[in-house]
Amino acid sequence: MTGNSFTVQSHEDQTGREYFHHSSAQRVNTDVVLVEALRKQYPHLELVVVPVGVTNLLAYASAGFAKATPLEDAVRDPVYGVGLKHRSYVPPFRRFDSGPGVFVDNVTFGKFLYKWKDQEAIVYIADGRDGVSSYPAPRNHYILTTNEHKVDELLKLASLWGSQLHNEVWVYDQGYWQKSAELYNAVQKADWQNVILDEDMKKALVADVENFFDGQKTYTDLKVPWKRGVIYYGPPGNGKTISIKAMMHSLYQRGVEKGDNRLTVPTLYVRTLTSYGGPEYSLRQIFNKARQEAPCYLVFEDLDSIVSDNVRSYFLNEVDGLTSNDGIMMVGSTNHLDRLDPGISKRPSRFDRKYYFSDPDFGQRVQYAQFWQNKLKDNKDIEFPDDLCSKVAEITDKFSFAYMQEAFVASLLAIAVRGGKSEEVDKWSGPQDPLSQLRISVGGGDDPDLDHLELWVEIQKQVKILKEEMDEKSIKSTARRYD
Repeated sequence: MTGNSFTVQSHEDQTGREYFHHSSAQRVNTDVVLVEALRKQYPHLELVVVPVGVTNLLAYASAGFAKATPLEDAVRDPVYGVGLKHRSYVPPFRRFDSGPGVFVDNVTFGKFLYKWKDQEAIVYIADGRDGVSSYPAPRNHYILTTNEHKVDELLKLASLWGSQLHNEVWVYDQGYWQKSAELYNAVQKADWQNVILDEDMKKALVADVENFFDGQKTYTDLKVPWKRGVIYYGPPGNGKTISIKAMMHSLYQRGVEKGDNRLTVPTLYVRTLTSYGGPEYSLRQIFNKARQEAPCYLVFEDLDSIVSDNVRSYFLNEVDGLTSNDGIMMVGSTNHLDRLDPGISKRPSRFDRKYYFSDPDFGQRVQYAQFWQNKLKDNKDIEFPDDLCSKVAEITDKFSFAYMQEAFVASLLAIAVRGGKSEEVDKWSGPQDPLSQLRISVGGGDDPDLDHLELWVEIQKQVKILKEEMDEKSIKSTARRYD
């Protein structure tokens, strides 16, 4: 070995043999066994042991910042070979996606020549699980180097890269934080222009969040903590979720345009508190991460389901306790404000503002119909004149946006299924089909200019079905109230 280059020895890798021998017998402490073997095998190199977690040297190399080349022994062990890895094929996320999928190797034990900048090191990666069901499984890098200070620089860069988002969103689920590219891609499609709300309310939603992240100096000058909490509440399906996604999109766009000096604000999305450590452990992990990422947008969707009575006190201590939450803007959504503890919903220092998302009025229902009209404008098989928008709004009184969406989607699916063969489909649908029963009652209307439109006929059918469903839910809700 000269300088920063390594000459791979031609003799058998004793460390690999020791690892497999140890793993095939009773295990006490894998880490100690490997450290002892490596120091014997490489007495002239410095050893640095680094857990695989935020610092993942193979992932860092895969991103193009370094090169990791598997090393094979000149004398391959006839039983254990040169390492242990599990190869699996990961298909495309959706079957109709054009991608062919990828092969992934999960390294249980491996040896690599690792190159970055002008440096080289030998890196072993080993799963140090002691016992069949040990959890969590410890995985370590064992780095052999001539320059420990250069390795520290590598670890710093790789750790910073691993802690950053790369077109992803932080999602807390099943007890740990994970990066979701899928949610990020979904958020990129959400735009305030497509959110149908009262314009004044929409402006207030945006200003409330933007002013918070732009107003650190104002909070400091007023000697108050730089933290906020808002609640979005109201009947399901009226824009709470899409408003949160649109806000996430807006925050990711900060600082992107040239001349925009505002700081990009990441979102931390909490899916559930369920974890192996219990909900209190989850809350501690959530707020520790939020403080680390601040300024950030911390989202608790379905807040009443996430924060149960069992963890309410712990949640309140994290929100309003001794630890600083500067830079954290919390948003919680709920369909049932009355189910939230008053300490959460009515204490100004925790969630100081609430926005009510009501069922859409006539004008908003017209806007929603126009939204679908615009989506279908390139489809030459669907007639969708302007007059139809107000007609749809008239028959969908007391509908939420979700119910209106269901009416449009179900109508278009019915048209797609028939494929222009309505008589043939009707012939075999049978008397129990609810749509078959509606064909008698929805045949003619009060506007002969629209009654010939296939979409209008189908929407009337679907609206009638949905109204019956709404009536049934209302009756059941009333019955439960008086039980």
